[in-house]
Amino acid sequence: MGVPRAPWSPQCRDRLLGVLSSLSWGWGPREGRWCTLLPGSDKCLFVFLVPPYTIVYFPVRGRCQAMRMLLSDQGQSWKEEVVTMENWLQGPLKASCLYGQLPKFLDGDLTLYQSNAILRHLGRSLGLYGKNPKEAALVDVVNDGVEDLRCKYVTLIYTNYEAGKDDYVKALPGHLKPFETLLSQNNGGQAFIVGDQISFADYNLLDLLLNHQVLAPGCLDAFPLLSAYVARLCARPKLKAFLASPEHVNLPINGNGKQ
Repeated sequence: MGVPRAPWSPQCRDRLLGVLSSLSWGWGPREGRWCTLLPGSDKCLFVFLVPPYTIVYFPVRGRCQAMRMLLSDQGQSWKEEVVTMENWLQGPLKASCLYGQLPKFLDGDLTLYQSNAILRHLGRSLGLYGKNPKEAALVDVVNDGVEDLRCKYVTLIYTNYEAGKDDYVKALPGHLKPFETLLSQNNGGQAFIVGDQISFADYNLLDLLLNHQVLAPGCLDAFPLLSAYVARLCARPKLKAFLASPEHVNLPINGNGKQ
């Protein structure tokens, strides 16, 4: 018997569960698989809910952890295709990637590259890009600021960690202050970075702030709004569960072991 395929979205899942729950015979979930005993038969019908998203990336948090946080917090399912460095260095996969780099992201038949383009796509698709054009513009301002700091962080981690860490940490307050300012300008810093609903930029900023708390513990002590912001987002039930999961905890932040 063929396997029906359905997008793994809350709306499609709820519709399917509604159909299944209306049946008079038993059924139950198991890791995205639903089965029911066919009437008058000992055969089961299986329905698999196939995740629409696939992340192709190295076995690190890197530039994909913000999107993983976003997907988990939004109740989305995704598939991971882990690329080892040995496989990457063989060449064919790298040659097939648009810019010769990862991550690669699949949304059905849509293939995307560039981590920030992927986040913006998810923002548009899942309603995480502000409620109007003004908010969307401000979300872009935040995300570009996050990218500026992330580039500085990546340069330190991969090119100048031992010699440059002290100077980086000394300069860090100046790089964090704009985000404290942005928070103070939005509901006194008691909500999200823009508006009154979470955006893809919140996940990107949170990921970067968590990385910096590992690099420089106490770096947020002088920024009460940022400190509270991190605690508030990390307390969101689905995100809290993801951050405590082996999929997050056991994954190194960076590919060279430095953090």
